[in-house]
Amino acid sequence: MALDLTPEQRQLGKDNFARTAQHLAVTRRDFLKGLAAGAGGLAAVTAAGYFGYTRLHGTPVKAALLGGGDEGGVLVGEHNPEFLEFVAVCDIRPTNMKRIFDGDPKVSLRKGFKKIYGTAAQDIARYTDYKEMLEKEKDVEAVVIALPLHLHARAAIDCMRAGKHVLCEKLMAWNISQCKKMIQVARETNRILSIGHQRHYSMLYAHAVEVMNSGVLGDVKHIRALWHRNNSWPFDPKVAAYPMVDGKVIPHPHYRDGWFPVVYQEDYDALKDKVQQYGYKDVEQLVRWRLYNETGGGLMAELGSHQLDACSIFLGKVHPLAVTAVGGKYFYRKGRNDRDSDDHVFCTYEFPGKNHPQGPNRGNDPDDLVIVTYSSINTNGFEPYGECVMGSRGSLVVEMEQSVMLYTEKDPAKKQAGNPRSLKVEVSSAGKDKAAVESTSTWGGPSAAPTAAGTVPGTGSGPISRGYREEMEDFAYCVRLWDAKQGYEKDASGNYKQRLPRCHGEVAMADAIVALTANQSMRKRERIPFKEEWFKADSKEVPDPDMKPKVPVE
Repeated sequence: MALDLTPEQRQLGKDNFARTAQHLAVTRRDFLKGLAAGAGGLAAVTAAGYFGYTRLHGTPVKAALLGGGDEGGVLVGEHNPEFLEFVAVCDIRPTNMKRIFDGDPKVSLRKGFKKIYGTAAQDIARYTDYKEMLEKEKDVEAVVIALPLHLHARAAIDCMRAGKHVLCEKLMAWNISQCKKMIQVARETNRILSIGHQRHYSMLYAHAVEVMNSGVLGDVKHIRALWHRNNSWPFDPKVAAYPMVDGKVIPHPHYRDGWFPVVYQEDYDALKDKVQQYGYKDVEQLVRWRLYNETGGGLMAELGSHQLDACSIFLGKVHPLAVTAVGGKYFYRKGRNDRDSDDHVFCTYEFPGKNHPQGPNRGNDPDDLVIVTYSSINTNGFEPYGECVMGSRGSLVVEMEQSVMLYTEKDPAKKQAGNPRSLKVEVSSAGKDKAAVESTSTWGGPSAAPTAAGTVPGTGSGPISRGYREEMEDFAYCVRLWDAKQGYEKDASGNYKQRLPRCHGEVAMADAIVALTANQSMRKRERIPFKEEWFKADSKEVPDPDMKPKVPVE
């Protein structure tokens, strides 16, 4: 994100962020519950304490996994058996079933059932038909869904109607009508519906939002987000672990590309006679579902949704006002990892600023806008993915969900050598939840690390949780507290009486609208204003009425 930073300047930015976040931690009552003063500084606030859940009262929630592929593997690898106990798994691909038990040595997050449960993993029931699983596994209380996007709504609705709570991977659904139907069924069945936008449970982002809300950055007018990858390198067939089908039947990858994986002989033999039964044209479409518009949502659904979700969180979870987007298939061609979906996208969103009538303060300044740009490309990995928030008094850079850097702007009234990349931030109190920043020059060398460095995520304190574990723990916590008789009742203020996960259906639908409306802008080649009716679950108004799903929900 910040291309020209020296190692010293990067460390300075991390130190600036740690110092500011720690200061806010000891001045906010919400943080004090999770902090303890000691001779070595402050203890880090726990995710559970921050997000408001505790250990379960009772046994772990018995759960089933629907989809043992890439995301299913991450969820299994990151789940806490003290909260969720997986007792069944369903997948139609033999290679996925093998990997979900054995783990994936290439991706450390995908640990596999055997590593987590030991010999008890052999007791986890295996299915290829999730409806049979729902019928036979009567003890299952919740289902974790990690299927291809176009199957999310159908599977989630079936599970809720079978009496199960649901945690479904993002994006919520293939179109917005499906999102609204999922919410309606959750209400009808009084089942919890949670969607896996894990940034809602990232302590890294939680601390970044606290720093933003303190006013340190001043007036924010621009956020630059990107997720760039280089998938243009030639694929070497010799790296395949299994024999591959003849290239005339299932084309080998031309480039190294996670969306265009090898189709293994084992999967082909198991699925070739059933593929139409599952609703696919061929085995290739089943395995490479992200490539096709009728089964996936493209770069905006798979990557952009994460970062637009983050930008919305930074700005107070406000809805955008408009989007203008351009995208296309500029690189892949026939015989070269061909696909329906765009391989490059470039988006410009107009969000309401804090004093805009639709902003968090409900002000009276219609010209108070924040412009958010987002790009995702497949032919260059020069910059790491992340977000850069730019304000009138400072900048905040989040890189790869692993680190945060904070820089202050140079005050012309003060004699400061160097530039904003070289200014050390000193923080003092400026009222409740606020911080006053003084900057001093560190030109010529790095700043000293703060006393409590390492207690804030992203400051070098070890592995950073990306929120998967926390989202599943909180989901299980909500399941244990849930009163089906009360369901989705609201109080006089319009708040739900019961605890819901942070990214429940209505929250996640907004994320889907933000991502999928950009796809509409690309198709129509026009600026699209957002309508508030789209964000209301009971309204039939949607941004994509022309998008007819491959798998209906009724």
